[in-house]
Amino acid sequence: MTEQNNRTSRQSREIYNMEKIRIIITDDHQLFRNGLKILLNAYPDFEVTGEAANGNEFLELLKNTEADIALMDINMPEADGIEATRKGLTLCPELNIIALSMYGEEEYYYKMIDAGAKGFLLKDSNISEVREAILTVIKGGSYFSQELLYNVIQKIKHRDNEIKSAILSKREKEILVKICEGLSNQQIADTLFISKRTVDKHRANLLGKTNSRNTASLILYAIRNKLIEI
Repeated sequence: MTEQNNRTSRQSREIYNMEKIRIIITDDHQLFRNGLKILLNAYPDFEVTGEAANGNEFLELLKNTEADIALMDINMPEADGIEATRKGLTLCPELNIIALSMYGEEEYYYKMIDAGAKGFLLKDSNISEVREAILTVIKGGSYFSQELLYNVIQKIKHRDNEIKSAILSKREKEILVKICEGLSNQQIADTLFISKRTVDKHRANLLGKTNSRNTASLILYAIRNKLIEI
């Protein structure tokens, strides 16, 4: 671990006011889990507290294991990542789940978002991107691998819009764009010269009108309905 990485790790622990970010890895390939565990544990502010080979093992693990982040494979035997995400968040609503995906699994993205996932990573992502995704999500944001996002956009461009777009006001569209840019409610309020309470209300309205569960779902909604350009 370089001196710069150690300094960054100390800073991130101070930012999030926790000794370590606790992580569960759920994937049906043991070699993949072992490799990812070694890489994550090399960061002083990360700790892999558990691992599971399928969704059922993950749900059992949650009963006795504390975690802040779950890295979740989508396709697994017995219980897949979609089911495990939905049931896991019922057990632990504060858990942040990041989906681990392979190319060609775009059909599952919306289901994972609906289940409550807050981000997506390709399984061959560099460990630095995995770290970035974890730190982004732990702060309350959403993270999408740029390659995965590109694939989603390409598929959207080559098919008709299947979902009727909600009727959004001009202000709601402005706020949705800012959300997609990664701004917090306070930053949006400062940018648009309105109160944070007003932004909070508009965000709640956006979630309701678009049937979105979280910010990640809002971002995909905006992309799917061509409300933002990427």
